[in-house]
Amino acid sequence: MTSSTTGCTVQWSCVDERLTGKCIEYNNDQWFEFTPAASGRYYVNIAGQQCRDVRGVQLVVLTGTPCQPATYRVLSCASLGSQDDVFVTLDSLRAGQPYLLNVDGYLHDNCQFTLTVSTQAHGMPLAPLPLANGPVANPVVTLRWQLPDSLASATQFRVVRREAGAFRADGRAVVAVRRSTYGAPATNYTWTDTLSAAGRYLYQVVAEQPNGSTPILVQQQWYAYSRLRQRTDATPDARQQALQQQQTWERQARQMRRQHPVR
Repeated sequence: MTSSTTGCTVQWSCVDERLTGKCIEYNNDQWFEFTPAASGRYYVNIAGQQCRDVRGVQLVVLTGTPCQPATYRVLSCASLGSQDDVFVTLDSLRAGQPYLLNVDGYLHDNCQFTLTVSTQAHGMPLAPLPLANGPVANPVVTLRWQLPDSLASATQFRVVRREAGAFRADGRAVVAVRRSTYGAPATNYTWTDTLSAAGRYLYQVVAEQPNGSTPILVQQQWYAYSRLRQRTDATPDARQQALQQQQTWERQARQMRRQHPVR
């Protein structure tokens, strides 16, 4: 289904923000319903977002009778924060059971998007974002991660990076899984990136397996790079000033992208 949140309004009698807490704030939502023919695991794939702002859409998956909030049970609630192609995993769905999808523009964002419910995942796995660290003056970023035993069949890692004000992430590298002569995979991995511009960047590492298996997020972290000279004994006020400078750069980047959208 291809749709858009532009021009949508909220039927307040059909939603209850107490059920979703801080996860979602309704602004311009719309509803979809699907009923799986077979029980099992399904994926909601969100792709092809074209949004006014950076934020993208947010998604709530629930059961119940439409517009009877007392019957709702929330299965998943996620705010994307970007326009990347992503998927949400839904486990143990029941055959013949109707499920409701509520899609909303995150923080008033207006978005066109494609929504698919499938037994195959497409895009990046969606996960809560980590806490941001304070800015540092070093443009060299070193990522470290491990391959868990549960992913011993993985063939490679995909490294992506998104600047906080950017619409989408960029693929930065593909790191092959190293194996011994006996076929056992190596556990520890590192990869280094050098930033050419100041900003706040989200790095994500995804393990990819053969035969179209679901990609698994194994590492994600923020890295804030500032060209402002910082001392190890910098005061809290100085660190706060640097963070405010970062946020100013991000706001300017978002304004430039709105004024000069990529077609």
